[in-house]
Amino acid sequence: MTFLIAAAGTGGHVYPGLSVGEALVDLGVDQSEILYVGGDRLEARVYPEAGYRFLRLELAGLKRSMTFDNVRIPKVVLVARRRLIEEMGSQGIRVALGMGGYGNVPVAMAARSRHLPFFNAEQNADAGLANRITARWARASFVSFPNTEGLPSGVWVGNPVRRPFWDFDRQRSRAEAAEHFAVATDVPVIGVFGGSLGSGRINDAVASMLGSWEGPSIEVVHLTGESHQSAVSRLTAADGVSWRRQGYEERMELFFAISDLVIARAGGAVAELTATATPSILVPGQFGSGGHQDGNARFLGEAGAAIVVEEEQLATLPAIVADLIGDPKRLGAMATAASAIAKPDAARTIARTMIEAAR
Repeated sequence: MTFLIAAAGTGGHVYPGLSVGEALVDLGVDQSEILYVGGDRLEARVYPEAGYRFLRLELAGLKRSMTFDNVRIPKVVLVARRRLIEEMGSQGIRVALGMGGYGNVPVAMAARSRHLPFFNAEQNADAGLANRITARWARASFVSFPNTEGLPSGVWVGNPVRRPFWDFDRQRSRAEAAEHFAVATDVPVIGVFGGSLGSGRINDAVASMLGSWEGPSIEVVHLTGESHQSAVSRLTAADGVSWRRQGYEERMELFFAISDLVIARAGGAVAELTATATPSILVPGQFGSGGHQDGNARFLGEAGAAIVVEEEQLATLPAIVADLIGDPKRLGAMATAASAIAKPDAARTIARTMIEAAR
């Protein structure tokens, strides 16, 4: 075993971590030489299902509110560090990468104890607490935005995206995507995506918009989140709206291929929006590391690739959508702007650096 990747928690950490593993394999590393580390959340399913070895640890994240749960964190971190020091030795680990989140700290500490190269990867424009802490031990911190707050010396490589996005071609995939979602492409197609778990606020706003839609005919592909699908599926849309709803989509490259415009949160999906040159309306969520989605959305908005709508402004969504789909020239300009800031090779850039460090 040579490469250790720590990624835990939400899809915003887990899937970029998976893409780095895919890039390592693409560059000639045997899959058996990669060890993923995480807790018992999404990562405990995703990495084993993808065929990678996975080390499960008891992990805990720092809560920003005053709570007794924070008292036990130092002990949890030290226990995880001790286990990782042992595993790094027995598994022959030569380089470690932390994808942010609560798994970073014990991995960085263990790598430092074993004098191994350690790298950070930050997905958001406002660095999370774990990456701010571990940056002092990192050989380099890879960042997804050029001016990431909290990591002023970060190396801008972009946020790693999955293999299908490395050489994405909308025209090549469009017909397959239309068949996959059973939608027509002779009218505008709007994609809706609230993150891997869905977004109740976005779902409600879109449902309200579609229930009273008075604009031209549209197709809507709505990824509601598994826990929201049943409630959203009971709702009806106005005439002229074809509304496809599903909880989750494994092949997200097809979702972006079919979408002329996407309404989304501003988490890790912004990297896929730029990699696919997809115009978007971004609704940053006020959760996580101090509202980190604000910075993500702002970067795309200032580049001309997206329109940013705060949750308190969601009542304006129908007018914004109608204006955009009625202006193909503006959508084209937004797509060009998204492409200009895209870095779809981020995973391979990080993987190459890890391979060099492991030699």
